[in-house]
Amino acid sequence: MNQLRTGFFSARQSRNLGTFTPHLCGGIVKTSSTTQMENKEEKLSQLPSVDRILRQGTPEKLPPELFAWAVRVTLKRRRELLLQGEGEPPSGEKIRSEAAELANSLLQPHLRRVINATGVILHTGLGRAPLSQEARDALLEASGYCNLEFELKKGVRGERNSHIQSLLSYLTGAEASLVVNNNAAATYLTLNTLAPEREVIISRGELVEIGGSFRLPYIMEGSGATMREVGTTNRTALRDYEEAVIEDTALIMKVHQSNYRISGFTSQVELADLVSLGRSRGLPVVHDIGSGALIDLSLYGLQKEPIAGESIKSGADLVLFSGDKLLGGPQAGVILGKENLIKRLRTNQFYRAFRAGKLTLSALEATLRLFLHPEELPDRLPLLHLLTRSPQEVEREAKRLAAELIGIISKRGTVKLIPEVGQVGGGSLAGEELPTTCVGVTLKGLPAGKLAQKLRLSQPPIIPRVKREEVLLDLRSLEGIDEIVLAFQRIIEEG
Repeated sequence: MNQLRTGFFSARQSRNLGTFTPHLCGGIVKTSSTTQMENKEEKLSQLPSVDRILRQGTPEKLPPELFAWAVRVTLKRRRELLLQGEGEPPSGEKIRSEAAELANSLLQPHLRRVINATGVILHTGLGRAPLSQEARDALLEASGYCNLEFELKKGVRGERNSHIQSLLSYLTGAEASLVVNNNAAATYLTLNTLAPEREVIISRGELVEIGGSFRLPYIMEGSGATMREVGTTNRTALRDYEEAVIEDTALIMKVHQSNYRISGFTSQVELADLVSLGRSRGLPVVHDIGSGALIDLSLYGLQKEPIAGESIKSGADLVLFSGDKLLGGPQAGVILGKENLIKRLRTNQFYRAFRAGKLTLSALEATLRLFLHPEELPDRLPLLHLLTRSPQEVEREAKRLAAELIGIISKRGTVKLIPEVGQVGGGSLAGEELPTTCVGVTLKGLPAGKLAQKLRLSQPPIIPRVKREEVLLDLRSLEGIDEIVLAFQRIIEEG
């Protein structure tokens, strides 16, 4: 108490109090946390009010209500930063500038065409498969009123899946089909319909995780089905499935390891063997082939993936796959198989939540029609065209781009050709390497990260990759160099 009255502590006592060492001011004890709070409150009080900013008027071409909303949002963000102890109170003019930038961003389209110079063909962040011209035309055709659920011949209400039913039956041999918004939805709908509160047998080596940390076991659990794991991570035998069948078993599921490979001491059970087991036990077999190949990609020098039609031919009762991967179409989940099972899926109340809309169906139909002329696919399906371009063709394009950039950049930086390996991406063709040639660029006084940012903010945005302090423009995933050349011209002119 004497020490409190005299206004100081011993060094040892101060250390014991840790962060709560008091600061004495006029006989009042203040902790460091109290001082910090007062500092934050002082900074908060320096922020201009919404009314004060709005009294200065609305920037030209901005709706007043939109600008007022942007001011409130900007001030809220600034308050949050100050409360976290970050930054200093900005001026009213700074708030106006940030609010105007936010408001203007809402007046511009956020989803825009970009130039993919990453070398990743099925880049999830960039929308995966680029659509064919036929699919783009179909999107425009269906963007107004269309016969989504209307039979033109009979003049009565129709079924939206009828537009692709015959196409898929011809291309795969399936009795019936259903389209939902992605393959995760296809999996959920299938399990929720056929195996609620019952067991689904699946190999431990096939419990995949897809992009965005979505894991198959969680989807299965959420559907109401109970997962019955068999075998080990690297080896599963037919007897593992046989011994797992019980009265509560609803179906057998096989999942293609589309986004990874296990090599070495491994074994998996063939689909045909699972189908035989399913037939003998009265259980449907579901094959999730993931990436959704409709043709044999080995014909084009790529590794072979499970083909939907082959799975149907092997006797799978249902086949599930994505529409925006190796199929080269829009994001969708396609379910093929026995007509009686497809009917059950269609009557599930969750189907309405997962069903595809008119734009998805129109683009998918146009994409599927391309497969009616397989000899023309490499020229008409952008995905296959990019995958099958020869290394020599890619190198020629890279040399053209490098020559153009050397003329622009001159002595302001460096331009060189770099042999690299591109990727398929999108959880498809795991391990497949695509020989490519990149153009590596550096600019004096401009770090690679800053140059990459300038390219991303150009019109149209150009998405490169950065490696070893160089910006790499990978010619494997793009065609045409004119827009890249113009972007570098603008960057150089801006200094």
